[in-house]
Amino acid sequence: MSKILKVLKITIASIIGIYILFCIGVYSFPQMFFYGPVNKASSIDNANKNAYLATRVDYKSADGTDLYAWYTKENTKKQIIIFMHGNSYNIESFYHKLVPLSEAGYATFLPEYRGFGDVKGKITQKNLTQDAIAAVKEVHKLGYANKDIIIYGMSLGSHMATNSVYEMGQIEPFEALILEVPFDSLLNTAKSHVPDGIPVPLNYVMKDHYNNFELIKGINTKLLVLGGSNDTTIPISLAKNLFEEANEPKEMIIYQGGKHSDLYNYRNYIDILSWLEK
Repeated sequence: MSKILKVLKITIASIIGIYILFCIGVYSFPQMFFYGPVNKASSIDNANKNAYLATRVDYKSADGTDLYAWYTKENTKKQIIIFMHGNSYNIESFYHKLVPLSEAGYATFLPEYRGFGDVKGKITQKNLTQDAIAAVKEVHKLGYANKDIIIYGMSLGSHMATNSVYEMGQIEPFEALILEVPFDSLLNTAKSHVPDGIPVPLNYVMKDHYNNFELIKGINTKLLVLGGSNDTTIPISLAKNLFEEANEPKEMIIYQGGKHSDLYNYRNYIDILSWLEK
């Protein structure tokens, strides 16, 4: 019996030790766990060849970091859609989502963050939210007021979008906020994948919580939430939590069978355009 107890103690100690090492890794090197950037430069030539007729716009973040975006001018609409992508890839992986919106007459603006593509810098919540706000300010310089701007965030980009609307839309509201596969917080997203609290609660382990839940209560811009019923990356329940907390007017569309990155295949852009026309 004593040998069994000894083995059990060693096993438990090993599990706790591994978990502690995991927590140290998450705290010290969050980019290894929460982000998957593609560091090579995005090719605007490829985008142009595939119907996204954008030009490059260069600008700076508040701390002087060099940033850029791809910009298409409006055709029949006097509004612009800013798309804020998620935690992985670079903007070359997302321009296809804007092609039908551009073809419908909207101007579009696809900004890159530091740490993604060939943009230098460290990926943190502070830096990404700062870069997103810099993108909105650059759109202002292009001649668009908040009332002309639709901010569209996907996945982790839902936080950059929500935070930008919260920070910059208190005096003059934005035209609309679109959130695709969003979460209420990154902390709750992590909890859906990792057991919490044994022996260290995740809220102490994660530096950046990306808390949309607290921000959404202070936003009065009309809201569209898009989610997939089979999303295993961010459970649809987290999008529902966020939607329930949001102010009216709001609408939520759940695509049955939809996953985290395939809502374009469900032609969600048709629903976006229809919603914007209402």
